[in-house]
Formats: sequence, structure tokens, C-alpha cells
Amino acid sequence: MTSGADLQDSPRARIVEAAARLLREQGAGAVTTRGVAQEAGVQAPTIYRLFGDKDGLLEAVAEHAMATYVATKTEQSAAEGDDPVADLRTAWRQHLDFGLANPDLYTLLLAPGRRRDSPATEAGIAVLRSRVRRVAAAGRLRVPEERAVLMIHAAGSGAVLTLIGTPPDERDPGLADGLLDAVLDRVLSSGPAAPDTSPTAVAVTFGTVLDDLPGLSAAERALMAEWLARATG
Repeated sequence: MTSGADLQDSPRARIVEAAARLLREQGAGAVTTRGVAQEAGVQAPTIYRLFGDKDGLLEAVAEHAMATYVATKTEQSAAEGDDPVADLRTAWRQHLDFGLANPDLYTLLLAPGRRRDSPATEAGIAVLRSRVRRVAAAGRLRVPEERAVLMIHAAGSGAVLTLIGTPPDERDPGLADGLLDAVLDRVLSSGPAAPDTSPTAVAVTFGTVLDDLPGLSAAERALMAEWLARATG
């Protein structure tokens, strides 16, 4: 039986770790087949056998980085506080810090043509959805959950890419927070002391408990979800 330590020390794991290290420390130009093979202590043909080509290797590096980041976010999500909006802001700042600390890797993760249905990428979106759902459950959301998720995700990705493309001494330190404020102003209702009781906000909040309602068939839940989507769209 193969142990966890054996898996971590497998040629594939060593190659991915070596490529990620080169990308992080020296940039995308350093991630060559020869350079990665030397860093990982393997022969170049091993890389082709395991990953097909350099693009396959970069895909594996991107998925490894996203999976590691998602695991960290999931652990942090378990320790969230009582204010879901404050927790969402904290996650936003963590996302920015990750992107700015790993510019080449972040650009790779969002490169056009990368698959969007990988388990790691989907897990990252799932974490964001869980944070937005907490906001909705608190009666603070006035747009459909999925729209809020897409708006926050797009704003966060755009903010990081804009800052990455700007020389550090020319970056606007308030740009990212300004973008988040603009998005939250559009998607949030009033504060926790006086939740929004408008029909749309109530429908959004009700949607967060739809899966927990007893006595409904799958078809009935789907129909009710469709009605709520129409009401909040």
C-alpha cells in the first residue's frame, strides 16, 4: 500500500512543486521543461510522460496552487465571525493579497482558455458562494445569490489583474476597496439592525432555506426555486 508520504514524494508531486517554486520565485519564463526537470531531480522525458507537454504541466501547477489556496480559504471559512459582510470583506483582502504575492501564478490561473470546470476552481467558487449565502441568510442581500457571486468574483479578479499590471509605486491603494464598496452598494440591503423587508430581499433570503424545507419533493423545490428566481431577477 502506498503511504501519504510516498505520494507526496512521487515524481509527479516533486515536478509540480518544483514548477510552482520556479514560477513563484523566478516568473513564468523560468518554467521550462529542462529547468523544471533539473529542479525536481528527474529526467525531462518523465515530464512528458506524466503531463504530455509544458501546457499540461502548467495546468497541473495552476490546479495545485488553486487547491492549496482553496484549502486555506475553507479552513478560514470554518472560523468566520458573526458578521457575514465583515467576513466577506476579509476574504476579499485575502484574495487580493494572494494575487499580488503570486502575480505570475494568478495570471496563469485566469489565463484565457484555461478550463473552468476543474475541481479546484469549482471549489474556490463554492467557498465564495457559501460566504454570499451567509449574507443572504442574514437578510442583507437584495439581488439573486448567483448574480452577487459573479459580480464579486469579477470585481475581485479585475482588481487583482489591474494592480498586477500597474507598477507598484503607481498603484492606487484604494482601488480594490473602492471596487468592493461599489459592488456591495449594489448587492447589499440595509444593515443588520434593520434588514431589508422588501419583497425581493425577502425572496432572496427565503431561497437560502429552500433546501431545508421539509415535505417538498424535488420537483416542488425546483418549481419554487424557479418562482423565486423570477421574483428576484
